Parts: sequence; structure tokens; C-alpha cells
Amino acid sequence: MKHWSPRAAILSIASLLALAAGPALAQGKVMQQIEARFNAADKDHDGKLTKAEAKAGMPRVAQNFEKIDADNAGFITLVQIGAFMAAQKK
Repeated sequence: MKHWSPRAAILSIASLLALAAGPALAQGKVMQQIEARFNAADKDHDGKLTKAEAKAGMPRVAQNFEKIDADNAGFITLVQIGAFMAAQKK
């Protein structure tokens, strides 16, 4: 049986944690980028995007506007975009 030094064990655990955290960190970065684009597209800064605002600033979101606007309110929020993206990954 091979004996691990404490340093080797710590490095192994750190490597595994880094691998496990990688997708979460990448997803967080994507959401930060989407939030920045959302805020830039939200011209009246009301926390909502109309279809016109989405077309002008987030064309891919505009293409899926009706799907994202599940409650047919005529606008979408950042939370709704995040929920739509999560549903697409399943």
C-alpha cells in the first residue's frame, strides 16, 4: 500500500476541488457577462427588457423572447433569462 505524504494528499484534494469548481466558476462568469449585457440593453433601467430592448441589445434573447416571457407579461427579467438558460441545459 502506498503512503501519501500530507503535502501530496493536500495537492490531490486541491486539484479535485479545482476540477469540481471549474464549471461553476465558468457559469458564474457567463452570468456576469449576461448581466452586464442585460443592464446595457435595459435602456430605461427598470430591471426589465421589452422585446425592442432585447432586439437592440441581446439579439439571441430576443429570438427566444416568447419562451423566456413564460407569464406573457410583455417583458423579461434577468431571473427569467437565467431560468430559461438552466432549463435549456437539462
